[in-house]
Amino acid sequence: MPTTTEVSNWFGDLVSKPKVVAEAKSVKDIQKILKDPEKFPSPVRAFGSNHSTAACAAADGGTMIRMKAMNRILEITEDTVTVEAGAILIDVAQELRKQGKQFFVNTEIGNLSMGSAACAGTKDGSMPGEFGQVSSYCTRMKLVLPSGKILEASEESDPELMKMLRCSYGTFGVVTEATFRIRAMEPMEVFHETFSVKDYCARLPELWARGYSMMYYMFLYDEKVTCEFRKYNPKAKGLRELHVWPLRNYLWSDLGPRTCFQAERDIADKKARYKLIDVFGGTWRWNLENLIKSKNTAAPDQMIRYPEVSGDNRYTFSLWAFPESEYAKILPAYTKWVKSYYKTKGYRTNMLHVGYRIAKDQMSTLSYSFDGNVMTIDPVSTANPGWTKFLDDFNVWCSERGGAPLPNQTFGFTRAQAVKALGARLDTMAAKRAEFDPGNRLLNPFFKTFFGV
Repeated sequence: MPTTTEVSNWFGDLVSKPKVVAEAKSVKDIQKILKDPEKFPSPVRAFGSNHSTAACAAADGGTMIRMKAMNRILEITEDTVTVEAGAILIDVAQELRKQGKQFFVNTEIGNLSMGSAACAGTKDGSMPGEFGQVSSYCTRMKLVLPSGKILEASEESDPELMKMLRCSYGTFGVVTEATFRIRAMEPMEVFHETFSVKDYCARLPELWARGYSMMYYMFLYDEKVTCEFRKYNPKAKGLRELHVWPLRNYLWSDLGPRTCFQAERDIADKKARYKLIDVFGGTWRWNLENLIKSKNTAAPDQMIRYPEVSGDNRYTFSLWAFPESEYAKILPAYTKWVKSYYKTKGYRTNMLHVGYRIAKDQMSTLSYSFDGNVMTIDPVSTANPGWTKFLDDFNVWCSERGGAPLPNQTFGFTRAQAVKALGARLDTMAAKRAEFDPGNRLLNPFFKTFFGV
C-alpha cells in the first residue's frame, strides 16, 4: 500500500514531500501507478539510492516510486549484462567479477541504481579509448510510458532515440530494465603525482599524451593538484594488491569528510579551522602519492558502497565541465577566484575540489562532453554555512566561462545557464519528451524549468 512521507536525497539537503510513496515490485505495479492519476497524483518520479545533488527525484504533492525491490540481475552474456532498474552498480559489479567481467565505467558511487545509470549523467576519468559516462554503454532499455504502455528501445532498433533516452532522467518513461556492455576484467595500474596549479596547467598536453585516465584532487588554497593516473596493465602478474582502493576509498568517503565536518563543528576560529584542514590536505596528498599506487589493481574496487543513511562522514558536491583546450586558463583563474572569494566574502569550501578528464562522447544528446574532451571543476563540502550561496556564484562564474552543468550533479544552475551550455540539443530533447509525455505526468518543477515547459 502507498504511504505518505518525506523523502530526502542521500546527503539530506534536498527534501521532497510527495503525497504518495509507492513501492514498485514489478512492471505491472508501475503501470498501475502511471494509469491512475487520482490515486497516484502527478508529478510521478522514480528513485533509487537518491544520491543526486539536484532535485531530480522530487515530487512535492505527487508520487515517488521506490525502485529498490526491482533489483534482479536478469542475464549475463559474454559482453552484456541485463538488470532491473533498482539493482545497484556495486552489487552487479560483484556478480560480474565472479565471471571475470567488469563494467567499462566503474564510477565511485557504487550505490548508483542501474535505472539511473541508464538514463542519467555520471562522471569518471575516461580510460584510454573509452567513455567516462556509464550510460554511454547502455545498449537497450525497457520503460513504462506515462500511458502505461511498454517501450523497448535499443541501439539496433533506434540509435537516435537511445541517445535521448540515455539523458532523459526518467522524463520519457520509468526505466524498468536496462542492458549494458561489459568487458573482461583486466589488471589496472594506478599512481598519483602532485603538481602546483601552475605547473599542472602548463604540463597538461604532456600529461594527456601519457595515455592514462586522469582524475585529480585539487587543494586550491595551497595551489596544489594531485593527479590520479590509471591505465589497464595486462602484463601484471600475481595477486592483485587489495589494500590500494580500500585505503583510497576510506580517505575519500570516511576520514576526509568526517575530519572536515568535525573541524567545522568544533573549531570556532576560522583561521585555525582551515589551517587544520589544509594540514590534513597535505597528509591526504602524502597518502595518495606514497600508498595509493600499484601496477595491479581491479577497476571495480574503485566503487564505494555508501551507507543507506548518511552520517558525520557525508559530503556533497557540484560540478561544471570545461573544454580541455581552455582548462589551462580556467583552473588558475578559478583558483584565484576562490581565494579572493574567501578573503572578500568569508566563505571557502571545507573540503577539497576534485576533477575528471572525460572523453568526447556523443552517445547521449545532452552529453556534457558532446563537442570534445572536457575537464571538470567539482567543489566538495560537508555543506558548511555559505555553501549554497557559494554555489550560486560558482554557477555564474562557470557559465560565463563556457562551462556545462550536469543536470543531476550541478546544484542550482538556471534554465538560462543550461540553454547557454546545451543550445539546440536541449530544445530537441524537450520536443521529443513531449511526444512521450504530452500531459507532463513525469515532470516535476525541476524538469519543467530545465525543459522550458
